[in-house]
Amino acid sequence: MTENVKTYVTEKTKELIAATSCSAEAKEAANAWLEAVGTEKEAEVTKNYIAELEEDIMPIDGLIAFAGSDMGAKVFGDAAKGVLAHAEEIKAAGAKYCDCPACAACEAILAKKDEILA
Repeated sequence: MTENVKTYVTEKTKELIAATSCSAEAKEAANAWLEAVGTEKEAEVTKNYIAELEEDIMPIDGLIAFAGSDMGAKVFGDAAKGVLAHAEEIKAAGAKYCDCPACAACEAILAKKDEILA
């Protein structure tokens, strides 16, 4: 991984950790990755980090289904209809994933996956 990519991924990882919508598992993997950068554990931890991000990122169709469900109404409350409308709007514009801060950071990092794992 080049220094430019490492710097970029480090910045996006910090954004992921700061995102309130980030899962505890993703935060743990992100922190482990930050700690492993530059060590002999970096390659192994990087593979685990990428796997966690791939598991946690919310595909847009999943967000649409969730936001339109009874559980989505419980989680999002009065905002559920707005979340659903927003998700449908960004899907129509070509989005593949949720655009919350956590998913946006995941998507940005995963876009560099080949470079990260090289």
